[in-house]
Amino acid sequence: MNDLRIVFMGTPDFAVNTLKVLVENQYNIVGVITAPDKPAGRGRKLHESEVKRYAKSQNLNILQPTNLKSEDFLKVLKDLKANLQIVVAFRMLPKVVWQMPEYGTFNLHASLLPNYRGAAPINWAIINGETKTGVTTFFIDDKIDTGEMILQEEIPIDQEEDAGSLHDKLMTLGSNLVLKTVNLIKEGEVKTTPQPDTRNLKTAYKLNRDNCRIDWTDTIDNIYNKIRGLSPYPSAYTTLINGDDHFDIKVYRAEKEFSKHDLPSGSIIATKKDLRVAVSKGYIKLTEIKLPGKRKMDIQALLNGYRFDSNAKVR
Repeated sequence: MNDLRIVFMGTPDFAVNTLKVLVENQYNIVGVITAPDKPAGRGRKLHESEVKRYAKSQNLNILQPTNLKSEDFLKVLKDLKANLQIVVAFRMLPKVVWQMPEYGTFNLHASLLPNYRGAAPINWAIINGETKTGVTTFFIDDKIDTGEMILQEEIPIDQEEDAGSLHDKLMTLGSNLVLKTVNLIKEGEVKTTPQPDTRNLKTAYKLNRDNCRIDWTDTIDNIYNKIRGLSPYPSAYTTLINGDDHFDIKVYRAEKEFSKHDLPSGSIIATKKDLRVAVSKGYIKLTEIKLPGKRKMDIQALLNGYRFDSNAKVR
């Protein structure tokens, strides 16, 4: 049986649950590495990462390096005498860091590798209309998300699932998979599998302004999947053109309505009860959106105080 000394690396909420599970199972966490505090909000006050806040509540040793290759940081890391490092939603590590511990450094990734390597696996699985996804633990190597796999577990993606709800499911599934992985390492029973060298792999590209814009000429299914795959963050958006108004709106929730019509894609049909956008083979019924400078609102609240003219459209 191995006496584990663990360094945990992570930053967002997704990583907290895994750290919590390790702490509650009484594993020895000798260090927690997370992103430096960043100014946020109107007051530009320093914002601590979710992982740091939890680590502080547990009186864990916290490191927040700006440079993972700096001699000072590497010395502090080495002095922790960790024999295992666990990475959940952190950043790419230099070789000198991931090679340091005796039992290696493994990562939790929120996809069924080798598909959806990259920054946004949860979003892209939904955007691409997948019916299943999962989590994978793997030992880190010198490329991104390519190391030998340890364990993998899959779950279905519901037809109405959005990125927020899937995030929470995978967070729980992933923390349990990490625990199973650590237990195998502790007992010296780890077996790994090389990732298959498959062509036409699907990639989890970093999300940006271009790939978050809704293309209303796309298929009704693709538009619907993009909206739910980007909700609640960073959110799909479109440009509303309504009389003199011309601004971007964020779309968080929508429904599909299959129907025949002769309207150009992007045309808006507004009634007292609903707001629909004409697309190929039907309509996308918007149910929750956000206007600039306003809070997120359901469509009924919008229609109570905002009027659409007969030529209103989105593009």
